Order: sequence, then C-alpha cells, then structure tokens
Amino acid sequence: MKKWTVGRPDRNAVSALMLGCGVSSLAAAALAAKGYSSPDSVMESLNADELSDPFLIKDMQEAADTINSAIDSGERICIYGDYDCDGIMSTVILYSYLLEAGADVTYYIPERSEGYGLNMKAVDKMNDDGVSLVITVDNGISAISEAEYIYALGMRLVVTDHHQQGEQLPRAEAVVDPHRRDCFSPFKYMCGAGIALKLVAALDGGDYTMALEQFGDLAAIATIADIVSLKSENRFLVAYGMELIRNSDRPSLIALKEVCGLADKPIDTRSIGFGIAPRINAAGRFGSPKAAAELFLCEDYDEALAAAQELDRLNNMRKDTENAIVSEIYGMIDKSPGLIRGRVIFLCGKDWHHGVIGIVASKITERFGKPCFIASETDGEIRGSARAFGEFSVFGALSYASEVLDKFGGHPAAGGFTIKSGCTEKFGSLLEKYALENHRIMPAAELKADSPISPQELTVENVEGLNVLEPFGTDNEKPLFFIENAQITDMIPLSDGAHTKLRIKLGYTQAEALVFRTAPHELNVTKGDICDMIVSPGINDYRGSRTVSMIVSDIRPHIFEQSKYFAALSAFEAFLRGEELPANYYPSMTPSRDDAVKIYKAIPEGGICSDSLYLKLNDRNINYCKFCVSVEALRQLGLITVSCSDSRIARAKVTQKADLSSAPVLVSLRKTANRIDQGE
Repeated sequence: MKKWTVGRPDRNAVSALMLGCGVSSLAAAALAAKGYSSPDSVMESLNADELSDPFLIKDMQEAADTINSAIDSGERICIYGDYDCDGIMSTVILYSYLLEAGADVTYYIPERSEGYGLNMKAVDKMNDDGVSLVITVDNGISAISEAEYIYALGMRLVVTDHHQQGEQLPRAEAVVDPHRRDCFSPFKYMCGAGIALKLVAALDGGDYTMALEQFGDLAAIATIADIVSLKSENRFLVAYGMELIRNSDRPSLIALKEVCGLADKPIDTRSIGFGIAPRINAAGRFGSPKAAAELFLCEDYDEALAAAQELDRLNNMRKDTENAIVSEIYGMIDKSPGLIRGRVIFLCGKDWHHGVIGIVASKITERFGKPCFIASETDGEIRGSARAFGEFSVFGALSYASEVLDKFGGHPAAGGFTIKSGCTEKFGSLLEKYALENHRIMPAAELKADSPISPQELTVENVEGLNVLEPFGTDNEKPLFFIENAQITDMIPLSDGAHTKLRIKLGYTQAEALVFRTAPHELNVTKGDICDMIVSPGINDYRGSRTVSMIVSDIRPHIFEQSKYFAALSAFEAFLRGEELPANYYPSMTPSRDDAVKIYKAIPEGGICSDSLYLKLNDRNINYCKFCVSVEALRQLGLITVSCSDSRIARAKVTQKADLSSAPVLVSLRKTANRIDQGE
C-alpha cells in the first residue's frame, strides 16, 4: 500500500492561471500543484515553441567546424554511440546526416558486454578501420584515458554528451555537453539524441528546419525513452516529433507501429515509452544494438517489417526473462519473508540476465515500496543495479559501501555496482547500516494527487481541458486527482474478472471508474461503501456519446487512517529487525488468541489480499501492528500461506492443532517485553 499525498493548491493561484492561461479549472489546479504560480511561469516552462540557438552550447562551433572540415577533406569519420534507445537514435541521426552530406562515415555501437562508453578495444578497431575522427554521441564526457589513447594513435575526437562532467574533461577538438561547468546554454536537460539533433543543425549553419523535419521523430523517441525532463525545449521537441510519428512515412516507424499494435491508435508519450522504445532497447539487451540502428537506416518497408518483428521477438524474450527473474525472487521471498523486512531490499541471484536486472529492481521497488539492490553472479563476477525513491540516495548508499565494491556509479534514484568477491553479505549489511544512519524513518512510497476534484468539475469540457498540458512525462506527469466520499453503487467485472468497472455517486453526480488488473472481489471495498480514490480522469467516447470516465490509481474505504497504518507497519518491521522500540509499543502490538482466531476465520475460501482483509475486519481492537504480528504467527505455524507477489493470504491445509503461543514472533515479543519490564 502506498502513502497518499494530496495537493491543496492555492485557490488564488488556480484562478489566476485559469484567467491568465485560459485553461480549465482542472488544468489550472494541476499546474498550481506543480508549483506554477503565474501565467508567465507556465509560458516559460511549458510553452516553448522553438529550440535555442545550437551555438549557445559550449564548443558547438568548434565541433561543427571540425566535422565539416573532415567531410571536405574526405577523412574517415566514425560515430561512436551507446546500446540504449537514446544512444541508438543519436547514432542514426548523426550518421544519416553525414552520409547525406557526402562524408566517408561509419558507426560503432558497443555491445552491452563491452560496457558503457568508449573502450580501448573499440578504439583499436576504429583505428584499424582507418578512422581519423571519432565523434561520440550520448557518451564520452568521462572517457579521459580513452581520449588520450585516441590521440596517441593519431586520431582526433569530438565529444557530444548530456551526462554530468567529472573532475576533468577529456582531450578533444570539442566537448559539447550542456552540463559542462563552463557552458552557459539556456537549456541543460536534453538527451543525447537532442544534442545530436542540435549538432546537425549547427553543421547546417544553425538552422533547425532540416534537422527537425528529418530527425525530430527520432529525437522525440529518445527524449521519452531516456526519461529526461519534459519541460521547455524537450517539451517542444517531443510535441513536434510525435506529430511526425503520427504521420510518418519512415518505413521503420510504420513497421514498429504495426508490431506494437499502434498502427491505428493515437500516439502519445505512453505509447512511445511503453511500446516503441522498449523494442528498440531490447536490441541492446538481448541481441545487438546494431539491429535497431539498421532498422532505422532501412528504406524498404518489407525489410523494415522483418527487422521490427525481430525486435518484437527480442522484446518478448526480455519480458519472459524479466518475469522469470521476478517469479524466482517472489519464490525466494515466500520462503524467507525476512528478505523484504529490511530497510532496503538486497537480493542476489545466479546468472540473472544483466540486461534486465535494472528493470527487475524497479519492479521490486514498486511492489514493496523500498529501495532495491539486485545483484547477479555470472562467471564469478557479481554485478548489480539499484533503484530508489524519495530522499534515499542510491549513490549515497553505494559510496557508503564502496570498500566492498570494485566499481559503482549512479545518482540518487538509480545506480550500478560490482561487488568484490566474497563481500556480498557485508555489502547487504552496509546498505542496512547506511539506511539506519541516514533514515531513521525510511521514505514511504507515495502516490501523489495534484488536487481534490469536486463533482461539479467532472464535466467533459473540463476534463478535455487537461489535454493542453500534454505531452506528459518527467516533470510534467499526467495529473491525478483525489475523490473523497464516493459511494459505490455497482461493481462490474470486465474481461472475465481481470478488471473492474465501478459505478459511483458523488453527491448528485453519477460517474464510472475503471480499476485495471483487479477483480471486484479483490478490492478492499464493496458495493454500498463510501470510499476515497485517486484517479486519472478521461473521456469515454461510445457511439457518439461522450462521458467522463476515470482510471483508478488506488482506492480505499473513507475511514482509512493512513498515518496509523504506516506507523504500525514501520514498528512491526523494526521489531523483526531487532531494533529497540518504545516500551509501551510491545503490549499494544501483542495480539490475543481471540484476535488471531478472528483474523484466521475472516480469511475467505479463495484467499484475500492482506490489506483488504485488514480493512474488511474493521475492528478497532486490532490495530495494524497486531494484525501483522498475528498474520506472521499464523504463517510461522503453517496455518496460512502468504504470497508476496500479491500479498494474498490463504488458509493452509492442516491436520493437527497448533499452539499459537509457540509461534517464534510471539515468543520473541514476550521475551522482549519481559526484558524491558525487568529493566534489562
């Protein structure tokens, strides 16, 4: 269960934005919730209608001059990219332009096994191929030793990148990166393909007309895939590029839309981010990134369709592998629930595919609401990926544990690492120690609603007004709204119970809401209940009739006391970790036999989600901490099973009675309480 945070935007700011920007009340509330206080601030961030002069980026002129000179003199040029979607799109953009400009040009995209960025073996290969000028895209800012080696071999280097600068810059004819400390360009947050597009414009004299028409679609895909901020210039680039994608005659995109099932569907950031981009990334994860590059360089539709189908096959492999690892992890946790009771989750497996463990770490973080570090041992090397949220810093944790790491890198939300041989257990201990020292109260996974929504605001016109905020993405997320005191008048199963349609009543207003991937009996509410919801409103267009519909992100009974729930969960897990709690906690978290029996008897025949069971008990004598202790005791005694994949509690088949008081969790509680009572 996630912690809900509901924004309460200032009503004066909402009114000012409605009047000044001419937007609906819902759009104005969403803008105000994101920190916009005036029409001018909205215009500056969200209404960019052009890209800034490419030559405002430090060294862009030097880069253009170096490359144009190399074209004129017939030098052999190599574009050096990266194996992710951004790196592939960057490579295709610059390679295509240089090829059309008559350059003697080739490209090199390292395989994932080679690692990120320039490497010495690749430099040797380029040198053997007669390359005299290397141009990096989406990498290179940290290639200090590789750059020196390039010059030692008699080649030259131009770096284009969008990652943070380190202590020094690499040796090069030009280093084009808005994050250079001496670069004062107005916009810093383009992805590698955005920088490549700006370089193409610079090579064409600074005019964006050709660059956008030819490559705006590819840059937009990379911008969405690389999860960079969708403000200002990126917002313009994505909006421009999506229009090109919708009407594309590029064989690769026509073919990709076909295999993604998007041929006759609207194209938005979600369909690109969850449809097109993963298939491009799959090439670098389960095949060769060159396969994706060749698809986008292909000019024949039949060839493009065959290549797109291959990427689709690789993406299915990626999903199957990812699901297999997640299933294995769930099995590990079901056997040893203590794996998810720590402040952070650290899991290590054997031969888990390194191309997907970052995605798996994201899924485990999302599922359990904790920072997650996942490692895999292959051929004696233990490499991993990590994901986190809130104030917890992955990079901070890895730095803290650096004594047991061969190498690591990242930022607050994500990172990668390699553990020294024999140090896996110590690494896990250091992660817990870091978390305890820096976060006595760990950040809780949050679901944020921009604003409450009233029944009067649920009109077709008002909801349609949210469209002006598109395209949605990082720093401009799709708005969510809080609905309070909604009465459920009907619950209708859809797709054989895979999903649920709710009919709700808000005052005198009737509306419908969809809950995906949850059957009616799995919800923690029933027909007739008064509930609260966080929703994404939209329009249902059916046979010419247009009505407001909503997608439910989460739903709870109106009486739910969030602060008590999370405090109780934190106390329960702290107790399991052996952390000291205030003395008065132990009696209040110790269930009676009657409490445990009541919980056991409330479990329906087909099982039930643990949170749903707790909410349906609605017993003020059983606080959530008592509930958790009872469930753990029943599990330890083999009376119930608890599936970590969906927190589903089910009764187990038992052949003899069990002594509840003998459950280890209750024994430990009694011992701790007695020790404290005796002043030990």
